[in-house]
Amino acid sequence: MLLEILKGNDAKILRHDEKVILALVPNDKLRTTAELLFKAGCYYATGVGVDERLLGVGFSMYHIFNCESEKRYVILKAVASNLRIPSITPVISGANWAEREAMDMVGIFFDEHPEPLRLILPDDWPEGIHPLRKEFHYNERPPKVEFKPPKREKKPGVMEVPVGPYHPTLHEPEVFELHVKGEEIVGAVYRGFHVHRGMEKLAEERMTINQIPFLAERICGICGYTHNCAYAQAVEDAAKIEVPERALYIRTILLELERLHSHLLWFGVAFHLLGFDSGFMHTWRIREAFMDLAELLTGNRKTYGMNLIGGVRRDIDEEKKKKVLEILEKTKKETKEVLDNAAGMKELISRMEGIGVLPKNEGREIGVVGPVARASGIDTDVRRDHPYAAYSDLDFKVPVYKEGDVLARFLVRYEETFESFWLIEQALDQLPPGDILNEDYELPEYVVGIGATEAPRGEDVHFVITEGGNKVYRWRPRAPTYNNLPAVPIMLMGEKLADAPIIIASIDPCFSCTDHMVIVDGEKVCRCSLDDYLRGL
Repeated sequence: MLLEILKGNDAKILRHDEKVILALVPNDKLRTTAELLFKAGCYYATGVGVDERLLGVGFSMYHIFNCESEKRYVILKAVASNLRIPSITPVISGANWAEREAMDMVGIFFDEHPEPLRLILPDDWPEGIHPLRKEFHYNERPPKVEFKPPKREKKPGVMEVPVGPYHPTLHEPEVFELHVKGEEIVGAVYRGFHVHRGMEKLAEERMTINQIPFLAERICGICGYTHNCAYAQAVEDAAKIEVPERALYIRTILLELERLHSHLLWFGVAFHLLGFDSGFMHTWRIREAFMDLAELLTGNRKTYGMNLIGGVRRDIDEEKKKKVLEILEKTKKETKEVLDNAAGMKELISRMEGIGVLPKNEGREIGVVGPVARASGIDTDVRRDHPYAAYSDLDFKVPVYKEGDVLARFLVRYEETFESFWLIEQALDQLPPGDILNEDYELPEYVVGIGATEAPRGEDVHFVITEGGNKVYRWRPRAPTYNNLPAVPIMLMGEKLADAPIIIASIDPCFSCTDHMVIVDGEKVCRCSLDDYLRGL
């Protein structure tokens, strides 16, 4: 069916295998093709603007669709004509941010885009300079230009309440601008990307393919390993590298360990925002055991540094396996006791039930992922729909709730927590013998690869174009919060101001994942080039 849609719209098939269909689509058929894919059940995962002038192509946009029913990603490639490509946002609202990001970073203009405003570049960034064009170097700092904010019309009876960029309910610098009448939220605007530092540029210009996994892991301080895996899988996909089976199982164990400590962190934050601080302290106490397990298996509590292209760096011996199983048995009982007690507290349930509802159809149009999607009746999970690591060998359930409220997001994470215990136990029990790293490969030139993982917050997509040797030509990581954040204003509409913190927290937002990275040394934030930073050490 997917091929019929593509061929019926004069698309040229560039790649077609069990994982990906990549097609070059004529610009006059792009919007129709995208709309037909969406109607066929594919949702918009992300888009990537690429400067391909060095390849003799020009500027291109890659729209990536997740087609769960056929277990494939479909990538539509469109080449800009005079820097212009038709926008698909009028028919797929989920493409809004990706097209605006390509406009900012590469300088592609999208005809008939309904909101052609800057997304990532700051207001004082000069016009005509686009950081992801190849002539722009990673250590350039263009001069600021004067910016005069436009006058804003105030609506009578409506008050604007800023939440952020620094606020007790936000753990990172972002802004939600809430418009309220009395206690009711009548409008909400999200303003993000305050800490974007262009990690793609660093990777493309300065790093080798086996250095980038360590940078990818620093996208997030909570779920960095899933980014690390998604990047490695993207390169392995492009180069058709066979990863040893034992390494795939070790990756699975660490991914589920990361999900456990991430979900327990979220439960703690949610309990704190709901006024249940003893629950917050108990969940974070239990979480410490998983951090200790990570240190046992990798040498680090976070940023494990385990993956290289082709496998992993450390093995799991019998002694470590026994220790992991002992701690899992103890923590599973403690986790169940705390979460079951919380789920039985009427005071907590009443603060979550019917609050912050995201209808299924609106969630699908935006392209929400992970627990946010599954709590709104969208049955999606990359581990099942696009199996990677060892998930195709293991048994697990994907919880789905239809209510779409904060309570449904709580219950999805509750069930997923115990599925993660079960997955780790199975992976350890079935851990096959053999090598853990395949270094016998060559990186091809200019081949598209895609890697996707089910992060604790949802689908994590990494896109690469290889350059050959040991370099990538283009790397684009897309975190799940990037797709979930546009749904928050919908969840907030009509709710009480006092419920805004738990509604925002219910998507488990990771702003650093979405914004990418900044170089931080202790308490000092270094707004400098990587060279200057390294010289200062």
